[in-house]
Amino acid sequence: MYIRIIPRLDIKGENLVKGIHLEGLRVLGKPEEFAKYYYEQGADELLYMDVVASLYERNSLQDIISRTAKEIFIPLTVGGGIRTIEDMQNVFRAGADKVAINTAAVRNPKLISQAANLFGSANFVVAIEAIKSLDAQYYAFTDNGREQTGLEVVSWAKQVEKLGAGEIILTSVDQEGTGKGFDLELIQLVTKAVKIPVIAHGGAGKKEDIAGVIKNGQVSGVSIASVLHYDFLKKQKTSSTFSNKNITAIGINEIKKYLIKENIKCRT
Repeated sequence: MYIRIIPRLDIKGENLVKGIHLEGLRVLGKPEEFAKYYYEQGADELLYMDVVASLYERNSLQDIISRTAKEIFIPLTVGGGIRTIEDMQNVFRAGADKVAINTAAVRNPKLISQAANLFGSANFVVAIEAIKSLDAQYYAFTDNGREQTGLEVVSWAKQVEKLGAGEIILTSVDQEGTGKGFDLELIQLVTKAVKIPVIAHGGAGKKEDIAGVIKNGQVSGVSIASVLHYDFLKKQKTSSTFSNKNITAIGINEIKKYLIKENIKCRT
């Protein structure tokens, strides 16, 4: 199995943004420019997330998706504010290859089965945002980690799989944007509980973190943001206050070369 390296681009309005713990968002630039750069560097897929869409209960990425789809030729997954089958159809028409939902799945689990039957499980993803509680249990959250659902993560992941989702994007909100590494405990709990692919997201600060979660987490792919965004801004010689001492700027080519040295299969 080839591991997928998937840049995640969080979008607010027309801009690419990034924060820590899915909060404190700062504008970095135009998502299409970052997307094209990552495609040319060898990204296996791209993930677009409208990070404020859930607040307004709508997804506004159609124009950005259309522009991006004309420039890149790898799978594009889109999520954020997608509530209905019609919303999904609109995203697919704009050029997306996969749709990811979180809040809508929690509110109406039957939507998972409906979408999987209509579009195919391979094109349908459920995003799970996890936070570890004081009782050491992981619970699923919605609205970028703002709203507690009361759903225990492993049980929810099993239900998601049973209902027909083809893939899970698993975000550790606790680790997201920190550069302190992935939450291996969380990832192992989920990958051991389900058979569908799990994409790990949240915490990558250096290439060793990425190799570690692949080796120890049994994931099918890794979705990363800050380490790549730092690299893009550095290569473009763009001034930015976007910095974190825990994060090293590394490009996709460098990541893949390192993974190959670590005997991890990935596309070059």
